[in-house]
Amino acid sequence: MWERWVRRGLLTLSVVLATFLGFLLITRSNSGSSSRSVTPVGNDAADARIQDFTFTQTKGDLVQWKVQAKQARLYEKENRAVLSNVHITLYGLQGKELTLSGDEGTLDTQSKNFQLSNRATPIVVEMQSGYTIQTNHLAWTDARHEIQTPDHVTIHGHGLQVTGRGLLGKMDTEEFQVLDDVRVDVLPAS
Repeated sequence: MWERWVRRGLLTLSVVLATFLGFLLITRSNSGSSSRSVTPVGNDAADARIQDFTFTQTKGDLVQWKVQAKQARLYEKENRAVLSNVHITLYGLQGKELTLSGDEGTLDTQSKNFQLSNRATPIVVEMQSGYTIQTNHLAWTDARHEIQTPDHVTIHGHGLQVTGRGLLGKMDTEEFQVLDDVRVDVLPAS
């Protein structure tokens, strides 16, 4: 008789625990165990805001690029994250290839394309090869592994200064091309 009461009690306890776990899984499925703060947004129409946002793109075991931002506003239906105070690192075959930072950016979380722009000062792209690119706007196309801009561009490095309008950079072949109004100046050795 007492065994039947114990079995019923354990069965009831199991059902209560399963219901509670199901409730937790449903209500907490979007919040991972991280130190980032995620808060719903009121009037902004964003689904959430994340402080200290990091988004990493990998292929196999290799990291292709990493986007870090002070803050991100996520729009799930649009597959979009609007970023502020952004730092991006693109990795190539030899590891870290170039880094860039900007005031604001947009990341398409589905296509993995992103755009980066600065309001006042140019974006500075630092490449491992010693060249520095400056422009106000850059776009990354993940499917082609290209950075590009239609804006004014300046490239410094190894005694050269190249200026012009428009840039196309292919990360796989590590080729960068200034598209229009190209001017090349040889700088004096310092």
